[in-house]
Amino acid sequence: MNEGRQRIASLLSTNPFFSGLVQDTLDRIAAICKPHHLAAREVLFLKGDTSDGLYAIRRGLIRIGTTDDLGQQMTMNILGGGDIFGEIALLDGRSRTADAVAMEDTDMFFLPRHDFLGLLKSDPSIALQLLELLCARLRDLIERMEETTFLSAETRLARRILMLVTDYGAEVHASQEELASLAGVTRETVNRHLQNWKRDGILSLGRGRLMIHDLEDLKRLARIGAI
Repeated sequence: MNEGRQRIASLLSTNPFFSGLVQDTLDRIAAICKPHHLAAREVLFLKGDTSDGLYAIRRGLIRIGTTDDLGQQMTMNILGGGDIFGEIALLDGRSRTADAVAMEDTDMFFLPRHDFLGLLKSDPSIALQLLELLCARLRDLIERMEETTFLSAETRLARRILMLVTDYGAEVHASQEELASLAGVTRETVNRHLQNWKRDGILSLGRGRLMIHDLEDLKRLARIGAI
């Protein structure tokens, strides 16, 4: 196997979705992967586009969301290095359910649907990994529904920020509009709480980003373990 495929297989092995696969399977997946680069703000696909495969992020950030007829955007998730997406359309072959747009320069690997389905048929362990991923997505959706029903806006916002900190570090790159969509609150609500937390020394604010200074206070606001 050439050096490029070895590098891809090594990167795939660090991804939670692929990490449980044996080396031979990783090598087979690496053989069908294609590198893909997006510049900042470049569109990967839009809701309704034909599904063509699965994407794994090597580095960078991808915003998953939708836009209504008035141009209003809703952010469903922000994904970074090690995350994969496109698994639903990969399996059913139907159109994309959301937009995917690069928030910064992003490098990914692309797995074509036709070739990947061939691997699924020949290797049940890959199918099992995919089922586990879909179950995790469903659990996350249920948790968010519970949060919307039972938790205050402040707690939901703190949890969404904490989620981003856990995944990407203390410097969170997300606009107030994106945080509002993630938490299911208004932008005005996000701004009010962020300003309060800034005064309390929990974080500082920048253009399209925030820096967390007091993680323990953020966890307290998020009421981790409360539900």
